[in-house]
Amino acid sequence: MAAGDSAYIKKINRSLIIGKILKEGMISRADLSKITKLTRATISVQVADLLQEELIVESQQEHNTVGRKPIMLSLNRKAGYALGIDLDYKQVTFTLSDLGGNPVKTVVTELMNSNYDEILKLLAKEIRKFDEKCSESRFGLIGVVIGVHGIVSKKEIIDFIPQHKWENKNLKEDLAKELNMNIRIENNANLCSFAEQVYEHHQSENLISISMYSGIGLGVLINGELLKGYHGYAGEMGHMIVVPDGKPCNCGNSGCWELYASEASLFSELENLHQVKNLTYQQVEKFINDHDQLTLNLLAQYIKYLTVGLNNIINLLNPETLVLNSELLKLYPDAIHEIKANLTSSVSHYNELFISDLGKHAAVMGACAFAIKDFLEVPNISLTIEHQS
Repeated sequence: MAAGDSAYIKKINRSLIIGKILKEGMISRADLSKITKLTRATISVQVADLLQEELIVESQQEHNTVGRKPIMLSLNRKAGYALGIDLDYKQVTFTLSDLGGNPVKTVVTELMNSNYDEILKLLAKEIRKFDEKCSESRFGLIGVVIGVHGIVSKKEIIDFIPQHKWENKNLKEDLAKELNMNIRIENNANLCSFAEQVYEHHQSENLISISMYSGIGLGVLINGELLKGYHGYAGEMGHMIVVPDGKPCNCGNSGCWELYASEASLFSELENLHQVKNLTYQQVEKFINDHDQLTLNLLAQYIKYLTVGLNNIINLLNPETLVLNSELLKLYPDAIHEIKANLTSSVSHYNELFISDLGKHAAVMGACAFAIKDFLEVPNISLTIEHQS
């Protein structure tokens, strides 16, 4: 066997072993051999390398049976850390996770304006802080992934962010100059769909996540792969026209879906209705619990527009799993029932419909998972959030 072939096979085996350890949480060498179909000798050599690198650790499993306690292998979660960043319209969320995908620190910074250079400096400053915080761990900061609420090309160039009015910005390159580290840029909706599969719906390979906060973003997984399209712009369904000659949108069209079915659009309507500024989720929840009829009427209209778009998406992509990412829908007990009642077409087929448990954390957790996957060099990962801080 050629040296190159041997190195390639060793790399594949390493990836397989790490993936199984990650999936199982804790596993013995014997079980690892059974699951991977690799010989015990191969497992022994690979595990020795991983232990030496401090990427995995050994522990003895507690059990009540007589005999020797099995030595278990698990990922060394504290060996390195991933930084996920959600660059939204009015704020930036930074979440640091361990190698197991558990969040260990979150910082939210308000944005005073949309000035690109100022936000670039802010990002660089905060990333440096996190890099220093992780410096004492074995691998330090293993990756940084930034989710943006706009159009990102396959080359990771920001083509357009409507709310910031950014066009053709190479944030990846600009940050690399400041920080001398590789940073990935991804559409936030894609990160949300990735997070849903990695943390929640492990078995679903055809999944659509719809984020409905400041706008509407669609992340699409087809056969386990993110659907990006020719240039990388697939999924911009928030700018699908649902009301011809409707409300004008920042994108240049009128009647876009996100003007009628995003949380921002409903909050704006409710603020006008109740003559309230800076409406909170708690206030909306009270309106719902008090059976305020004007609020319930607006919610019914909101769900009608939401399901118009959902019908179109289902007919176009035939997903197995639909995940709606909305804090607002969590407050409305009848949300899922009313949405399903509007999805009655005999040609609209989907298997399951959920409201996301990850909520507003989905994008940053998806970003952390992206970084971990890249660092561990595994084809796919399944993670479980044990705690949040």
